[in-house]
Amino acid sequence: MEETLVIFWVAFHGIVLFFLLIDLLSRGRAPEVAFKTDLMWSVIWIMVGLSFGVYVFWHYGYGEGLKYVTAYIAEKSLSVDNLFVFLVIFTYFAVPFAPQHRTLFVGILGAIIFRGTFIFLGAALLERFHWMVYVFGAVVIYSGYRLARGAVEKVDPGKNKVVRAARKFLPIHTEYVGGEFITKNNGKIMFTPLIVVLLAIETTDVVFAFDSVPAVLAITGEFFTAYTSNIMAILGLRALYFVLARAMLQLRYLSKGLAIVLFYLGTKFIVTALGIEVPTIISLAVVMSIVLACVLASLLASKRKGHKQDSSRP
Repeated sequence: MEETLVIFWVAFHGIVLFFLLIDLLSRGRAPEVAFKTDLMWSVIWIMVGLSFGVYVFWHYGYGEGLKYVTAYIAEKSLSVDNLFVFLVIFTYFAVPFAPQHRTLFVGILGAIIFRGTFIFLGAALLERFHWMVYVFGAVVIYSGYRLARGAVEKVDPGKNKVVRAARKFLPIHTEYVGGEFITKNNGKIMFTPLIVVLLAIETTDVVFAFDSVPAVLAITGEFFTAYTSNIMAILGLRALYFVLARAMLQLRYLSKGLAIVLFYLGTKFIVTALGIEVPTIISLAVVMSIVLACVLASLLASKRKGHKQDSSRP
């Protein structure tokens, strides 16, 4: 693949920043946005991510375009579990609904930096050391194992070492002050509890980046495709979070399905290194089929549960 021009990367990140500002401003000053509004913006951001895939198809060809779409769907699906953890963190720290928006926005900016750094290092390692394929493949498979065991549901922000250090060494105000991270109390500058929440989110996202970046590298070893699909998948997570926060319990089987996806991608990573090529179209079909099947199964299970509860009422 030809070397990407610097001007493209400047334009790409400028557009991403522009989209993030739209995401920030689209919410306005309302304390809570309607479900339909967040759902609309979630759909818009997904369309933006898939539309960029058209550019990849046009500029880099069918093969790389297919890898972009596969990586985008995989990363978007894995980001849902990331949002589950965000919900756990917000619940643990009893964060009011309104400040969650700003915290998520700053957290997403950090996620873009972490993912970009990890993908750059991962692609460089794969190019220089072939045996790293087996390491990354094992990481992806182990991530699937952790997900299958329900590691996401067992996240305890109170045991986060960075959070504990912040509580010990930083002057933390006792109450939330809107969406502010810093406030003044009797003339003294203090951090609000929201800074602790942000630290919990950012350090947790490092772990997620360590898990998900090898997964996208299992789909494509090209830095361009891996990076852009990851960043596009991150766009719109704020709106998607508030959609899922209202319907989180209905996706009970999604984590198990994502665990299967990670098992598949990790295995594909390793067998490809052994000379067994798995067509990208098959990977796309596998990822989409598993995700859709788990979402449908979750919705059907929730519907049946709702019918049982209704029938049990007098």
